[in-house]
Amino acid sequence: MNIPSLTRRALLRGGLGSGAAALLGLSSARFGSLAGVAHTQQGGKHGSGDSRTDGMTTVGEVNHERNGFDPGEVLNDWDIGEVSELPDGRHLREYTITAVDKEIEIAPGIFFPAWTYEGRVPGPTLRATEGDRIRVRFTNAGSHSHTMHFHGIHSARMDGVPGAGQVAPGETFTYEFDAEPFGCHLYHCHSVPLKRHIHKGLYGAFIVDPDPKRHPEQADVAQSRLLGSEENRRWQEFVMVMNGFDTNFDEENEVYAVNTIAHAYANRPIRIERSRPVRLYLINVTEFDPVNSLHLHANFFDYYDHGTTLTPTLRTVDTVMQCQAQRGILEFSFSDHEPGLYMFHAHQSEFVELGWMSFFEVV
Repeated sequence: MNIPSLTRRALLRGGLGSGAAALLGLSSARFGSLAGVAHTQQGGKHGSGDSRTDGMTTVGEVNHERNGFDPGEVLNDWDIGEVSELPDGRHLREYTITAVDKEIEIAPGIFFPAWTYEGRVPGPTLRATEGDRIRVRFTNAGSHSHTMHFHGIHSARMDGVPGAGQVAPGETFTYEFDAEPFGCHLYHCHSVPLKRHIHKGLYGAFIVDPDPKRHPEQADVAQSRLLGSEENRRWQEFVMVMNGFDTNFDEENEVYAVNTIAHAYANRPIRIERSRPVRLYLINVTEFDPVNSLHLHANFFDYYDHGTTLTPTLRTVDTVMQCQAQRGILEFSFSDHEPGLYMFHAHQSEFVELGWMSFFEVV
């Protein structure tokens, strides 16, 4: 359900009455209820008396089955493509991606008319190894012309912009290039108006693992990022795409999230094993706000800007800021911590209250 007159700042100020106010599980004395969507409650998770969030979470459940994707699975459902070997010995990875228009539920009872890759937001996380040949067969089953623009190194004719890989409704185009450089990248639609095509949901993560043979001086670090290797299996890896949703199309976001669903990982914390290190592939695609951020509670991390280095670009920090399309890799450990819930969230308080707040459950 869309709320045409709701703005984020009005929501935070309160006083909206019963027609617009219950995106968040706040005190009913502050906000009225949104009939048929979610009633407000003071307390914690779904009004259960769990006070860890002081009531600052959405109330109710999103129907992930109806959406066709679950934020818990989006964290690490890597798409490695159909893999074969080329005559020169390199791997060829082939992907099939279709753009479709689809209404998705972004918070309990709050629906958004999205444009999607493969029916989900964010789109599939494409993962490859440095030097692989990438072939993406893109079909546009949507109502507008779309592209797939990859942040990486490729020729002009594969750039996924108008005149170089733009696909009209009902048509197909094949993008082909080498996976270069290694790092944490993304892909998104580059049709105009650009802000509309991105904001509506046409984006996803594109991860290129380093080839250890190309980095003998840091082969152990490269090996730890190489999906499927023994060293990589030690790590708990997650992809997190920071995004926002303008539900009434006034160019202000009413909902913020990681991987689309407001407070998804507050209501269902991400379970991690204390003995194993954690690696986050963090990408910001938020439209209408100049920056987004991530702050980790009770811990610090090393940060690799764009993921294109094997040496941290920032060491021992607990907050990182990204503009749109900026991305990076965060590495940290809870090995010296007691088990329990550890919060992480944007460090713009407004974003937290409107959906971008989460927990790790360390076990």
